[in-house]
Amino acid sequence: MTDAATAVPPPAVKPAGPFSAWEIGLALRYLRAKRKEGGVALIAIISFVGIMLAVAVLISVMSIMAGFRSELLGRMLSFNGHMYVQGPVLTSPDRDAALKRISDVPGVVSVSPLTESPAMFRAGGQMTGGVVRGVRPQDLASTKFVYDSLTPEMRADFGRGDYGGDNILIGKALADQMGLSVGSALSIYSPTGADSAFGNLGGLEKTYRVGGIFSSGTADYDRAYIFMPLEQSQLFFGKEGVWEVIEMKVAEPDQVERLLAPVQQAAGPGSIVTDWRNRLAAFWGALKVERVAMSIILGLVVAIAAMNIISGIVMLVKNKTRDIAILRTVGASPSSILRIFFVSGAAIGIGGTIAGLVLGLLFCLNIGAIQHFIEGLLGVQLFNADVYMLDAIPALVDPWDVTWVAVFSFFMSCLASLPPSWNASRIDPVEALRFE
Repeated sequence: MTDAATAVPPPAVKPAGPFSAWEIGLALRYLRAKRKEGGVALIAIISFVGIMLAVAVLISVMSIMAGFRSELLGRMLSFNGHMYVQGPVLTSPDRDAALKRISDVPGVVSVSPLTESPAMFRAGGQMTGGVVRGVRPQDLASTKFVYDSLTPEMRADFGRGDYGGDNILIGKALADQMGLSVGSALSIYSPTGADSAFGNLGGLEKTYRVGGIFSSGTADYDRAYIFMPLEQSQLFFGKEGVWEVIEMKVAEPDQVERLLAPVQQAAGPGSIVTDWRNRLAAFWGALKVERVAMSIILGLVVAIAAMNIISGIVMLVKNKTRDIAILRTVGASPSSILRIFFVSGAAIGIGGTIAGLVLGLLFCLNIGAIQHFIEGLLGVQLFNADVYMLDAIPALVDPWDVTWVAVFSFFMSCLASLPPSWNASRIDPVEALRFE
């Protein structure tokens, strides 16, 4: 038997698979092209910076909008409640028992009977209008932002005296507007007045003592609302023994629809149960529309920034035509050429997206310090609480928003890389070398 017959054939060379090391390495090398080779590196840097800034801006704006939405809705719900009960239960002889049944419903945190009456306020020669909210002293704690802004002395004095006493709570915006402080006198005028044996007395005015100044975090509420003990409110406005609504706070306001049926059953037949989605429907709808609109507009900014990748890869393909022809001649397939330039474009997009995510998150997490630094540097107030209803710029980073921004940016970068990469894969090596 000859040596030729016993010789072992050499092992077959396994071709490199898609996105192999040599393809990725060559793609990244092309991005570092020198200036004399067409300035591709400069274009890549411009594309990188554009995507980075677009992603950072999109994350920042979405987070600030989410912060506004959360803060405003949270404070409005804290002030106004999550669910409301009206109907026969308010005048029923066993309404106290119904109140207890409602409070025992799992998920209900607090239950408060209220009255709300329009009135005029007068002090120091100034007059303005607003709403007087009658609330039991023990229920004041359910309005968290108001309760937390009061001192222990203010809380203790509220409701002290006959028929709840004459101490009332006014908002900080109203106090600043009318020049009031704790201990000042404020006259309240009721257009309807109280009922008597001789009929309705008509307009009624009484002077109360400012027992505390609260801050709900929402300037409009601080300017328009006054808190008065429930008994005093019923007496002054001619509503003795009357509850106008039962207000509830629940543990999960976002899942309030689950409590509608249990609360309806606890309140009794004929009762009308509504929730915050009905009362704040216009406000909530406007926030959702604004969020969608801003997402689309800023998403287009990311798409436009990603389009810069096309010009960079087109120039790269033009400068590397000879290299493409040589690679095709030594055995590189058209798909390999496509992947090389696709990876070049995708690398710009991935790098810009990651840098934009880091920059945007750093900005959102330190937005308070940045705001105060700019205000101190320029000596101006960037965020007026009277205009924006909040005293600081809020930012809430939503993981879902961050995820879709990152995915969208990466997708647009890949999409922008495909056309020039496809053209590169179709170059005929013979035609390309003819002019070299």
